[in-house]
Amino acid sequence: MTLIIRTQSYRRICYCCLFTAALLGAGRASFAQSPAAPPASSAISVQTELVVLPVNVTDAKGNAVLGLREESFRVYEDGRLQRIAMFQQGDTPITVGLIVDHSRSMGSQLPEVADAVSSFARSGNAHDEMFVVDFNDDVSVELLNGKPFTDDPKELAKAVFSVRARGRTALYDAVAEGLLHLQLGHYERKALIIISDGGDNASVQKLSQVLELAQKSQVVIYSVGLIGDDGEVDPGVLRRFAKATGGVAYFPDSKNTVASISTQIARDLREQYTLGFAPEKANNAHAFRKIEVKVSAPGQGKLHARTRSGYSAAEDKASPSAAGKGAE
Repeated sequence: MTLIIRTQSYRRICYCCLFTAALLGAGRASFAQSPAAPPASSAISVQTELVVLPVNVTDAKGNAVLGLREESFRVYEDGRLQRIAMFQQGDTPITVGLIVDHSRSMGSQLPEVADAVSSFARSGNAHDEMFVVDFNDDVSVELLNGKPFTDDPKELAKAVFSVRARGRTALYDAVAEGLLHLQLGHYERKALIIISDGGDNASVQKLSQVLELAQKSQVVIYSVGLIGDDGEVDPGVLRRFAKATGGVAYFPDSKNTVASISTQIARDLREQYTLGFAPEKANNAHAFRKIEVKVSAPGQGKLHARTRSGYSAAEDKASPSAAGKGAE
C-alpha cells in the first residue's frame, strides 16, 4: 500500500503538522519528572531540556575513533563552553528514512538503488526501523506490509519499485515528508538518506525551509548523489543537507558503488557518540545557535568531530502556512 501526496493543499497540511512538531521540539529533547500531586490544586514539575548531538570522531587519516570517554569532549554553543549532561556510545537502534528519487532521469538507476537499500538494511542494527519515501512530481510514503516501518531488506527493496520513474523532481517536498514521518519513530536517534541527482523543479517547499526543519528535528541527513540519465547532478544541494545536519554527501564513482556507500553510511551511524547539554537562555531566543564540538585524547593525535552546525531553539511565531511558493 502506498500513501501518495498529490495536492498542494494536502502537502501544506502535512508541512503545518511538521512545523508544529519541530517547533514544539525546538531542536531539543525534553525529559519531565512529576512527583505525586501535593495537597490542594498546586502541581509541581521539574523539566530539563537537552540539545542532543550525534557526533562522529575521526583521526588524521579519516579513520573512526571509538571508545572515547566523556571527558574527551568539549561542547560549545556560540563559543561558550557547555556542561555535558548526557553521554552515550555504541550501536543503538535508529529510525531511518530512505528518500529515493523516481523522476524520469533516474529510471535506469533504480535497480542499483534497490540493491543499495537492501545493503543498508543488512548492515545496520537488527532493531533499526526504516521506511521509504519515493518521489517525482508526487511524494509517496510507502506503507511496508501495511506498517509505517520495517527491518526487512526485501520489503525495502520492493518499496523502491512501487513507483515508476517519471516526471519531475520534488526533492525538498520529499525530505519534508520524510521529516514528518520520522516523528512516528520510536527511537531518539533519527536519520534520512537521500538518493537523488539533487535537482529540484517541482517542490512546494523551499530549500531554506526544509533545512530549518531538519535542524529543529535533530535528524542527520546523508546524501548519495547519482548522475541521472540526462547527465546532470546538483551536488551543492546534497552537500548543504549533509553539512547542516552533521551527515556526509557521497558521490559514487568506479571504485564506490551505491551499495558500498550505503554500507559506509550504516557503519557511520553505528559509530556515533551521542552528547546532550542543557542550553542557556539567549537574549534573542529565535536566533540560530552555532554548535562546535572539540575532542582530544592522550595518544590519539589530532582528532576531528563531525556534528550538526547548530540549531534554532525557539518557537517561530510566523505562520507555517506561508510554505509553498516555489522551490529555492
